Amino acid sequence: MSIDAMRRVFRHAPLTQLDADPLHQFDQWFREARDASPVDWLEVNAMTLSTLGLDGFPKARIVLLKGLDERGFQFFTNYDSDKGKELAANPNASLNFYWPHLARQVRVEGRVEKVSREESEAYFASRPRGSQLGAWASAQSEAIDTPAVLDGQLEAAEARFPGTVPCPPHWGGYLLVPQRIEFWAGRENRLHHRVRYERAEKGWQHQWLSP
Repeated sequence: MSIDAMRRVFRHAPLTQLDADPLHQFDQWFREARDASPVDWLEVNAMTLSTLGLDGFPKARIVLLKGLDERGFQFFTNYDSDKGKELAANPNASLNFYWPHLARQVRVEGRVEKVSREESEAYFASRPRGSQLGAWASAQSEAIDTPAVLDGQLEAAEARFPGTVPCPPHWGGYLLVPQRIEFWAGRENRLHHRVRYERAEKGWQHQWLSP
């Protein structure tokens, strides 16, 4: 990217007006990232989910944000996956969003809990049929001999559910309830803007950080 192009990006970035509620601030940034997306296929709801592995090593992977409300950030997955087992053992986790086309980043730390079964089933019902069948076909994170195994398991799921596909009992949603949220906005000369919100007894408090 040229210097001039980078300067144009940085003009979007600075944190000049802050909402008292970081979830409102995030929602504003998220909508701006979506509306300014340079390509239709860019998933601005992609986020890095980091957990503590059962072996003591940190683990990170990309998942998709599927809901945001006053409680926190929602995503859905297989509860029997590696991340599901890791969250069952240690519910502390973090999220990271990065929108390079706006030179913006958001870091979130908090505790994860399962959403209600009703919420999981409602979201599952909204998914394409192929994705629904895939949730039954894949024992996520389990070893398989070859990828062809998945094709056979998908065919078995199609035969098992010719009509409505129910939500698997091992599949559902999580809610990350934030304790800290940090906003990062890129600026020239590496003098980036950083502000961290932290949950307190009486709402949220924030402080500026050096880049």
